[in-house]
Amino acid sequence: MNNELTEAICVDGACSGNPGPMEYRGVHLPSGKEVFRFGPIMGTNNIAEFLAIVHAMALMKQKGIALPIYSDSISGQAWVRNRKAKTTLERTPETAQVLDLVARAETWLRQNTFRVPIYKWNTDEWGEIPADFGRK
Repeated sequence: MNNELTEAICVDGACSGNPGPMEYRGVHLPSGKEVFRFGPIMGTNNIAEFLAIVHAMALMKQKGIALPIYSDSISGQAWVRNRKAKTTLERTPETAQVLDLVARAETWLRQNTFRVPIYKWNTDEWGEIPADFGRK
C-alpha cells in the first residue's frame, strides 16, 4: 500500500446471486472500525460497490472530512467517474428500491463538486480489502 496514505475509507459490496441480496459497507483504515453499513436489499454486486463509494463520499462531505477511498471494484470506480451506473438490472417490484438508490446516487454525483481520491485496492499485494464481507 502507498505508505503516504495511511488514513482512508475502504469500501466493499457483497451480493448473493446476480441479482440477489446485496449489501455494502465502509471501514476506516487503519482502525478497522466500521463507518457505515447498508442492506441487504435486492441488487447486484456492481451496484453495491458503486453505492458504497458514493455513500462514503456523501458521508465525508456531510461530516466535513476528506479521506481517500479504496475500492477493489473497477466497475464501481468507473461508474463514479462517469457519474452514471452502467447497470442492466431490470426494474421490478423487488429491484425498485435499489434502482431508486442508484438514481439518487447519480444525482448526488452530478450535483456535488465534492471529490476525494479513489484508489484501486491491490488485493494481490495487500490481501482482502478491510471492508470485505469474507464470503468468498
